[in-house]
Amino acid sequence: MRTLCASTLIGEFFVIGFAGLVAMKDDSLSMATVWWVCGVAMLLSVLLCGMITRPGGVQLGWALQIALIASGFVVPVMFFLGAAFAALWWASCHYGAKIDAVKARWAAQAEAAGPEPEAG
Repeated sequence: MRTLCASTLIGEFFVIGFAGLVAMKDDSLSMATVWWVCGVAMLLSVLLCGMITRPGGVQLGWALQIALIASGFVVPVMFFLGAAFAALWWASCHYGAKIDAVKARWAAQAEAAGPEPEAG
């Protein structure tokens, strides 16, 4: 699960940065505000890569997805991109958990079978 979720978060890192560049074109927003908000969101996306397996990591990821969708009020295309990344986040969590379960089952079967006999 960690690999799939981290890949999604790194993709979001870049999308948030590009959205910041688009938001800078809005005269009603100060550059400092845009980059402070984008910087925090980008930092959170990178930090979450290491927190996925810890308690609350997935929930913080969902909070980031909601914030990404809500950023569509500033940069309208983010409604679409936020929804797309939320779907990717769901798929990463859902299928990542299934992959982890299969790996655990294989490891348990290998342990129950005992060590492989040496050829020779």
